[in-house]
Amino acid sequence: MTLKLKELRESRGITQTFISKQLGFDSVSSYSMIEKGKRRLDVIKAKKLAEIFGVEIEELFFENNLAKTAKDSVCE
Repeated sequence: MTLKLKELRESRGITQTFISKQLGFDSVSSYSMIEKGKRRLDVIKAKKLAEIFGVEIEELFFENNLAKTAKDSVCE
């Protein structure tokens, strides 16, 4: 998930400072630790982060899109 968060953030031109403020963190390092895998998100912040990125919450936690995964398993 950590690499995915950084890629999503950078691809949308969003700063860690912006996300930190949106999630209610006191410092940028709090969010930075999440991107580095040293801290976890609670469910409420994970939902908010998905909204910021404009993705479904599942996309933050699973490597492949769930719909694609389901389709692939049916085709096998």
